[in-house]
Amino acid sequence: MKKTEIAIIMGSDSDLPKMQSALDLLDSFKVSYDVKIVSAHRTPAMMQTFAKKAHANGYKVIIAAAGGAAHLPGMVASLTPLPVIGVPISATQLDGLDSLLSIAQMPSGVPVATMAVDNSTNAALFALRILGTKSKPIFEKLLVHQKELKVKVKKMNQKLKRKTRKP
Repeated sequence: MKKTEIAIIMGSDSDLPKMQSALDLLDSFKVSYDVKIVSAHRTPAMMQTFAKKAHANGYKVIIAAAGGAAHLPGMVASLTPLPVIGVPISATQLDGLDSLLSIAQMPSGVPVATMAVDNSTNAALFALRILGTKSKPIFEKLLVHQKELKVKVKKMNQKLKRKTRKP
């Protein structure tokens, strides 16, 4: 049985609705993942244990979502050699700007790939691209996905042309 290679962690279950599109995308690619609540502030010891053991537990990529101060992605990245993808969550009156800046402004030596606010779809795609460098089936599915995006845009242009056609 193949180990799950993607861990999706978030600071609170209130982040789950914003992360659902990542789960849906990974499901469509038939790539397994684990989802966990791991709070940098409420359960720091649990977060440290998770991050330190992530590689040994078979994970290849960690997607970490956090709102507000958004310390989770950076703290996890400081404790693991694995790639960490941060998803800033719009959870405060600042609409995610606080989270975006917190995740993006990591000090040199502690990288976190930072996605746009609430954009868990791109986080999942980035994780798949990382895994796709070593997995031909995932890589092939990514190629199909890119073709589907092109078809979608072509259809949008056809629809737009019909709507804007002058009599």
